[in-house]
Amino acid sequence: MIDVNKLELDFDKIKTQINKRGADLSTTLISVVDLNKKRKELILEVENLKAQKNQTSKKIGELMRDKKNDEAAKLKASVTEINEAIEKGDAELEATMTKLNQINAGIPNIPNDGIPVGADENDNVVVRDWKSGEIKKTEIPHWDIATKLGLVDFEYGAKISGSRFLTYTGEGARLVRYIADILLKEHRERGYKEFFLPVLVNREIMFGTGQLPKFEDDAYKVDDSFLVPTAEVPLTNMYRNEILDGKNLPINVTAFTQCFRRESGSAGRDTRGMIRLHQFNKVELVKFSNPKDSYNELEKMTNDAENILQLFKLPYRVVELCSGDLGFSAAKTYDLEVWFPNQEKYREISSCSNCLDFQARRINARFKDEDGTTKLVHTLNGSGVAIDRLIAAILENYYDGEKLVLPEVLKPYYGKDYLD
Repeated sequence: MIDVNKLELDFDKIKTQINKRGADLSTTLISVVDLNKKRKELILEVENLKAQKNQTSKKIGELMRDKKNDEAAKLKASVTEINEAIEKGDAELEATMTKLNQINAGIPNIPNDGIPVGADENDNVVVRDWKSGEIKKTEIPHWDIATKLGLVDFEYGAKISGSRFLTYTGEGARLVRYIADILLKEHRERGYKEFFLPVLVNREIMFGTGQLPKFEDDAYKVDDSFLVPTAEVPLTNMYRNEILDGKNLPINVTAFTQCFRRESGSAGRDTRGMIRLHQFNKVELVKFSNPKDSYNELEKMTNDAENILQLFKLPYRVVELCSGDLGFSAAKTYDLEVWFPNQEKYREISSCSNCLDFQARRINARFKDEDGTTKLVHTLNGSGVAIDRLIAAILENYYDGEKLVLPEVLKPYYGKDYLD
């Protein structure tokens, strides 16, 4: 959620920045400012009524002591009227705050001033790329390689769960575990504390990171709980309603989980293969940062994700998202896109974002600064990385037409140089 008081103070600039996302939210922002003004007026009105009640009650006590019962009785009647006015004011204040919070919950984060302005992914800007050798091309897609080598059974996944589900088999099942182990080990060595998390969370937790209410249609619901779309959700909520010691920031955490998304807006896209699944595997990175350091921490997190792709010697590029392609909770985002030889294009495998205090305001995660003041932390999240997409990229980049030549980092796990 955005800071409403900050919106009032710098309305034109914030409106301009938010509208760079591509939708004109001017009317919505005006509504928020108007409701906040009404909220403050109601607070003042109720406080004045309560002060008036206290003064009147004090006067009644004095009259009762002086045996002026008739005058006291008249004032008691006025106290009854004041109580009714207070009750009415409190009800109106609660309704106003509820409406204000509902509208504010649907407003995306304010984009960073320096990000590229654009409409969609076509306007994203390549920041850098990395190659360990020549860029490969192949006519064989990763799903055919996975099937030929007996690593994935796409038909069985669809049989038991439906489209966009798959089953890893034999060496493929082990490949998921081996890669998760490699990723977690690398991130631990870079200062991330590892967690193993529940994948079912309640509504408040989903709201805290911005998945609700906007993306409820993309979530898998179980009663009034949700299967996590990413480990970002439980990891970020770790310090919900807590005050951290600023001396301990940044706090870096990581987790490997299965993730679940309906992909309701992706009909007809990537219907084959391992790119866009309803159930997928991912190692997530989350940081809790002092506000003054959060953009430096974003660069570090992006480098941590890049380290994984360099470890597997996969060609990739880093792309800064433009304003129109920015995620709901993010102020600035870098995507890591890995090379897929069959498609002859780069595809997203990691997204690293600085959410500033947007999520922290929703979960009330704070820290005590050196001067003793309590402030909202900044939260960051990134994929470290998406395992199924990593496997797909390995298949296309390392298959030699007969066998899968294993990346060096995987050879010790299998005790051999290739899978056939």
